[in-house]
Amino acid sequence: MSQQLHLSAGPHVRDRWTTPFIMMIVLLALLPTAVIGVVVNGLNALWIILASIGAAVLTELLFCLVTRRKITIFDGSAAVTGMLLALCLSPNTPVILPVVGSVFAILVVKCCFGGLGKNFINPALAARCFLLLSFSNGMTNYPVDAVSGATPIAALKAGSMVNVTSMFLGTAGGVIGGSIVALLIGGLVLWGLDVIHGEICFSVIGGFTLCLALFGGHGFDPAYLAAQLCGGGVVMGAFFMATDYTTSPVSRLGQLVYGCLIGVLGALFRIFGKSADSFSYSIIIANLFTPLIDLYIVPKPYAYRKRAIDKAAGVVKPPLYKRIPKPVIALTIIAALAGLALSGVFSMTKGPIEANEEKKQQASFRIVCEDAVDFEQLEVRDGTNYGSGKFGSTTIEQALRAVGANGETAGYVLVISNRNAYNPPIKLALGVDPEGRVNRISFIEINETPGKGSLADESKFKDQFSGKLADSFVLNGTGEDGIDAISGATVTTKAVLNAVNAGLDFFRNVIMGGGN
Repeated sequence: MSQQLHLSAGPHVRDRWTTPFIMMIVLLALLPTAVIGVVVNGLNALWIILASIGAAVLTELLFCLVTRRKITIFDGSAAVTGMLLALCLSPNTPVILPVVGSVFAILVVKCCFGGLGKNFINPALAARCFLLLSFSNGMTNYPVDAVSGATPIAALKAGSMVNVTSMFLGTAGGVIGGSIVALLIGGLVLWGLDVIHGEICFSVIGGFTLCLALFGGHGFDPAYLAAQLCGGGVVMGAFFMATDYTTSPVSRLGQLVYGCLIGVLGALFRIFGKSADSFSYSIIIANLFTPLIDLYIVPKPYAYRKRAIDKAAGVVKPPLYKRIPKPVIALTIIAALAGLALSGVFSMTKGPIEANEEKKQQASFRIVCEDAVDFEQLEVRDGTNYGSGKFGSTTIEQALRAVGANGETAGYVLVISNRNAYNPPIKLALGVDPEGRVNRISFIEINETPGKGSLADESKFKDQFSGKLADSFVLNGTGEDGIDAISGATVTTKAVLNAVNAGLDFFRNVIMGGGN
């Protein structure tokens, strides 16, 4: 009994490379993008990195002391988690948030599940998603071209042009670890040293690119695909997050499937989701599928012939339905029942919801044209993408003549939507008098970030348009037609401005017969 069988959780040491040595290499690979992030964004980025790493290491140390376990901070995994989390944050993030995130990552996601090698999702990404859901205001304060606003990916999603070179170098704003060239250097070094598996990182990038090319609406446009790859955490996710040993599959084929799943989910979230920055969620979802992938994709030992061995042993292969794990069957049934229930609820509530939306829209008409007793629908021609891009992605949905008490024209109401907002669409009612003077604007639908873009629905911003006669309004102008931007929400401000200017142009050139 001198040599007992020793069982332990992964990662298992199979060669002379130890866990501390691997973690040190990962930290060194992340160092270039961290340095560039500090140089570009200033000392606040450095404080965020130090606070995140310090909180992660201290949390693990305190947990080990309280639970009387072996001190594990010297394996370097806590420092890597803190560094990864910090690099995923904006340099404008309050320093308290990376501290809270690191505590959550280490204490909840890692230590409470047994420590290194037993966490079921990536701790740094779990912490980032936790912060996004719990502290959205502090997490969405990004510096872009020296102005607090949306990230380059948010601008790209809204249809605006972005500087791919700045994104590649890491000077376009966004997160601290935004330098793609530095991330690629570090990631390729890890791949070259066989610290990470190329099957994962390259299948992530390949699946993401192919899905975007097929369903992104721009085909295989190199500029569009390059911009999408350079933003939103794709490169960092592919090389540093998805390749986590504990949360990724064991087999090479399983890693390919896992990487493609991340890439496809990330692309679908980018195309159809409201949030421009959703790549973290695709990796976490794929982490949850890792046990299932490992269950069905098992590496075959050399010279192993399963059929011949099973036949010799008299093993009868059970039918497929018996080989599917019961939890999978249970979850499938639950999902199907939930889907049917949601469909039924939707069918029952569809009518009342539409009626409420109509009432809300009518209320907006009354707000922007108070003298009207009735509204007469006018014909709208060529309202989709009005102005052929002059006003961004703006649609004139409805035009109405406001009828006064004596049957006279009290003004006009235009329902306009714009898809260039941070969380599109923005839909508003614009009221103008017969001379084209703006009465008021009223939002019918607005989904912007609370505390930032949502400030567009405050009187302080909306009242800037009221009572003004202008051909078009100008952002931060000094004259009668000047509109002050919302601090920290430039993208939202421009979307509202484009919608109002499109409405005024439609009033002059279409309703009043100026030609279009």
